[in-house]
Amino acid sequence: MRLSKRLGRVAANVQSGGVVADIGCDHGFTSIHLVRRGQVRGAIAMDVNARPLARAAEHVEQYGLMDRIQIRLSDGMEKLMPGEADTLLISGLGGALMERILEQGRDVVKEAGELVLSPQSEIFLVRRKVHELGFAIAHEEMVEDQKKYYVIIRAISGRECYGEEEYLYGRMLIQERDPVFKEFLGKEILRLEELELHMSERTLSFSGRERLEDCRRNREKIQAILNQWL
Repeated sequence: MRLSKRLGRVAANVQSGGVVADIGCDHGFTSIHLVRRGQVRGAIAMDVNARPLARAAEHVEQYGLMDRIQIRLSDGMEKLMPGEADTLLISGLGGALMERILEQGRDVVKEAGELVLSPQSEIFLVRRKVHELGFAIAHEEMVEDQKKYYVIIRAISGRECYGEEEYLYGRMLIQERDPVFKEFLGKEILRLEELELHMSERTLSFSGRERLEDCRRNREKIQAILNQWL
């Protein structure tokens, strides 16, 4: 069994060595990978959908890990008790949904020592929620997989606060000049420039003009980050 490039990096960020709760586990391959490699003592593979969870159970049985990986049908962390998991792992969900899951599982989150999160959108919402729940971002990286870019966040107990730009783009990605992040920003500037040009050639409504201004502001913020690296 081999994980995708993205999931391989998600798994590599699990460092607690304890029990991982894989929330939204899909077919369970990340949990299986972590247990087989000895990165964790055990896993709780959870998903809100019964069909992929049944496949996960089949895969766990196939690899002979029924005694080390539990399978639970659960909406977010609903079926997880505080203190059951040392690491909470959530990947492949939108940022707004991930934010909701973290908020609704607040009691569980506060008892965990490590969060490993890979939102697919609205990453700033997740960064804010992580800080609000009393965690600090210990590591953040960006990975390109099949021409798409993904952010992976590892957070541990602690206190910190970001500025607006850092919530939008990630303090560590900016400070460490992550090469994949730099590539992403370059492409994002080109995308925004093309969008601005297209919109500028049209007669825009009030909301359209606001969107155009948002594009310009975002492009200027990204250019300012890139200018810091010159």
